[in-house]
Amino acid sequence: MSTAELHTLTGAYALHALPDSERQAFERHLEDCEACTQEVRELSATAARLGLAVAETPPRELRDRVLWEITTVRQEAPVPGRRARTGGGGRTGRWYAYALAACVAATAAFGGVAVWQNQVAQDARQEANQAQRQNEQLAQVLSAPDAKTTSSELTGDAHGTVVVSRSQNRAVFLASGMDRPPSGKVYQLWFNDEGTMRSAGLMDPKASDDAVLLDGPVDRASGMGITVEPAGGSDEPTSSPVALMNFPTA
Repeated sequence: MSTAELHTLTGAYALHALPDSERQAFERHLEDCEACTQEVRELSATAARLGLAVAETPPRELRDRVLWEITTVRQEAPVPGRRARTGGGGRTGRWYAYALAACVAATAAFGGVAVWQNQVAQDARQEANQAQRQNEQLAQVLSAPDAKTTSSELTGDAHGTVVVSRSQNRAVFLASGMDRPPSGKVYQLWFNDEGTMRSAGLMDPKASDDAVLLDGPVDRASGMGITVEPAGGSDEPTSSPVALMNFPTA
């Protein structure tokens, strides 16, 4: 296997998708190739985060809401030392009325909590399913047989790697050591379509290390850029690029 071919195996190696013969050859190659070592380190960290990305923690407000609803249900205990009477009137009758009202109130209150809880669960499932689909697509790009990578130093001590699969027609951008954008701003990614910048999604403004499946097909894009944009992104770049990277050649 040639050195050029070995350079293309970083994604498959990080996902433990190489047969033994190729894995052993690639590990020997890693001993002398710092660029591939860096890419494997980033891709392995990304693969480790994929399984965690869909994990959902029950929201704190669910417990608080249930406890608050409990306090709104009126409860009245029997009066100590009094013998219950069998009639429909008096204290015993009023107590049964209070108890019935409390049961009705509890049913209504917890019925509302159940509806709210069900909505929260549905929203969480939708977000988890969406994250899982993105992670699956990201993994498909990283492990594609034709996946090719290129790396570059970004601003400061940041490092960026882009992985492109022409068969998947998708690209993944991996960043490490990125400074957080200014308050109210976000890093936006762009495809470079022969000099015309096409939006490719947003990075997580809270993460210095991030793995992003670029939003949209690669098509004829020759590279990508990163700009600082208002929160929510822009239709076209409004600032000078923080970084420009060429896509690996076929």
